[in-house]
Amino acid sequence: MAKIPLSVLVVIHTLDLQVLLIRRADAREEFWQSVTGSKDSVQESWRETALREVREETGIDGAAPGCCLVDWGLENVYSIYPQWRHRYAPGVMMNTEHVLGLRVPVATPVTLNPREHTAYAWLPWREAADRCFSPSNAEAILWLPRFESLA
Repeated sequence: MAKIPLSVLVVIHTLDLQVLLIRRADAREEFWQSVTGSKDSVQESWRETALREVREETGIDGAAPGCCLVDWGLENVYSIYPQWRHRYAPGVMMNTEHVLGLRVPVATPVTLNPREHTAYAWLPWREAADRCFSPSNAEAILWLPRFESLA
């Protein structure tokens, strides 16, 4: 089944602005990122997609006590990297990515899905932005101090 070109980018962070980054398993380079993932159906809400992807990729229950998911109301539209276009319907070249933030308690355990990610790191927000492969992911992390006040 072809992926839907509507996805979420979820910046997982703590109150003191430590950001969780995960390293992709299917990339040749050091491809660090926040949680991302496509909608399962067009009807799935951004919130539902974000909570599902966070759970699938990190094992974190974003609806648990102490967690706070905030829709930042930001969207990025970008060209899908050529190495991943085969996952989409023929001719699909662009993806719309909706940005959310998820504040979690310090020391929240992370359990990676090894098919998708091989490592994780908690980093100060500026350092996390510098490590991101994706420019839109880095930019979202740089917005974190402004949006944390909404959580």
